Amino acid sequence: MLLHETGQISDNRFGGLRHVLLIILVGLVLVACKSDAKLNPLPADGKILAFGDSLTYGTGALPEHSYPVVLQSLVDREVVNGGVPGEISAEGLKRLAIWLKEYEPKLVIICHGANDLLRALSEEKAAENVRAMVKLARDQGVDVLLVAVPKFGLMRTPPEFYEEIARKFDVPIERHVLEDIEGNEALKSDAVHPNAEGYRLMAQAIAKRLQKSGAL
Repeated sequence: MLLHETGQISDNRFGGLRHVLLIILVGLVLVACKSDAKLNPLPADGKILAFGDSLTYGTGALPEHSYPVVLQSLVDREVVNGGVPGEISAEGLKRLAIWLKEYEPKLVIICHGANDLLRALSEEKAAENVRAMVKLARDQGVDVLLVAVPKFGLMRTPPEFYEEIARKFDVPIERHVLEDIEGNEALKSDAVHPNAEGYRLMAQAIAKRLQKSGAL
């Protein structure tokens, strides 16, 4: 009788474990599906605004090696370099409305928050500002691609808020390229900024993400 009960308990535990694993698997599938957000096809004359700070501007390399310039050659679309070195997300949010009005892009690539993270400013505020940037663009009918920025320290992983924003607004996100670059000294010109090869890899990853999302 005891053996029977023990076996039954083991079966129940195994069944419970299977149930938990199934829930985790379903969750991972749903996240993966959500990450495959789609963009509208970008017309041949559709303008792209690359919006951000020094990582967009191209600090650490010649202007022709910045990721927006390289991206333009890869996607055969005009790409406006909207990077401002040293800018924090609160300043970027104020500026974005002006640039959207001036350049009227069909697509904006938002790569912002690096200076907030570098200066150890509030992650909650950075998340709020980046979220507001995405909403501002979407409310004006502009498609968005989000680029996650890693923390600058021993653990060079992006804060979770980038993923959360991408899921909330159903926009595609390039998660890993800056994380990979920041973790490889051979791809950097200093402690923070990529070199020409780093920016080239950044442009290639973004172009690939645009293709996967259906923009190209």
